[in-house]
Amino acid sequence: QEIRKEGQALEQTAREILTLLQGVHQGAGFQDIPKKCQKAREHFGTVRTQLESLKTKFPAEQYYRFHEHWRFVLQRLVFLAAFVVYLESETLVTREAVAEILGIEADRERGFHLDIEDYLSGVLTLASELARLAVNSVTAGDYSRPLRISTFINELDSGFRLLNLKNDSLRKRYDGLKYDVKKIEEVVYDLSIRGLNKEATVGVGGEK
Repeated sequence: QEIRKEGQALEQTAREILTLLQGVHQGAGFQDIPKKCQKAREHFGTVRTQLESLKTKFPAEQYYRFHEHWRFVLQRLVFLAAFVVYLESETLVTREAVAEILGIEADRERGFHLDIEDYLSGVLTLASELARLAVNSVTAGDYSRPLRISTFINELDSGFRLLNLKNDSLRKRYDGLKYDVKKIEEVVYDLSIRGLNKEATVGVGGEK
């Protein structure tokens, strides 16, 4: 019961961070990115306190016995941390860095930790969010961002291809990455066809 209660509190904080970061998809949101990231990082302070409290509700060695209670919210928090880091530096956050943001361990042996599959699931959610951001960047008149997102997502896809994914739900999520890659490629192609981005080398230059 207490574990469930802590999980619900975490979900509420995750919703608040998500609502805050969704603002970057609005036209004016692009100017506000640093401010939104800073606010989100403040919310992660609350997340750390909540996870600290959750840790005390069960013996450390029983992590996987209760894992289902926080698995999905942890994956969502990984995605949110990865999104903040991407918006700040356009780089992929490491599992160690996410664990640090959440105030938990990266190493299984050290107790309450960030499971590798939860990390990967969160990263795949980031890919879908960036596909959406690529489309909305064009609407906001930012024509170079989709190219940078495209490079990032293609590198991410190459990384996932090297993994031997046995987990079924993770495999399904990975299948969705192909659609994200395709969606972003279409945005970049469209920009190059319309001559809106001179750097774009995808497609047939300015000809139609």
